[in-house]
Amino acid sequence: MTERIRISTGSSWEPVVGYSRAIRVGNRVEVAGTTAVRDGKTVGIGDAHAQTVCALEIIKESLEKVGAKLSDVVRTRMFVTDISKWEAIGKAHGEFFRDIRPVATMVEVKSLIEPELLVEIEAVAIVSE
Repeated sequence: MTERIRISTGSSWEPVVGYSRAIRVGNRVEVAGTTAVRDGKTVGIGDAHAQTVCALEIIKESLEKVGAKLSDVVRTRMFVTDISKWEAIGKAHGEFFRDIRPVATMVEVKSLIEPELLVEIEAVAIVSE
C-alpha cells in the first residue's frame, strides 16, 4: 500500500471542514484550494497580484513539505472573483511558472469563503523520482 502524506498549514478551516492543505500519494501531490491567508489574516486586500503571489508561495511551501517542487506542477486551477483582473493574476502566475508552464485554468466565481479574497488556486504535481 502506498503511503499517504498529509500536510496542514494550521488554517482554522482545515479541521472544521476536514481537509488537508496537500496530500502526496506515491509520486502524485494534490494541493487544496489555497488563498492569501497567513496566520488567520488576509494578505494583499484589494490586490489580486499580491494575493496570487501569496497563494502560490503557500502552495510552494506545501509542495516542499512533501518532497515536491514547483517544477513538478502539471496543473493549476485559479478561481477568481473578478475576471477583469486576469492580467494581474496571470502575471503573478507567470512569475512562478513561466518556464514550467503547467496546464492552467482560470475561471470567475461568484465569491470565495471571505469577501476580501480575490483568488483561490489549486495545484497538481507529479514528482519525478
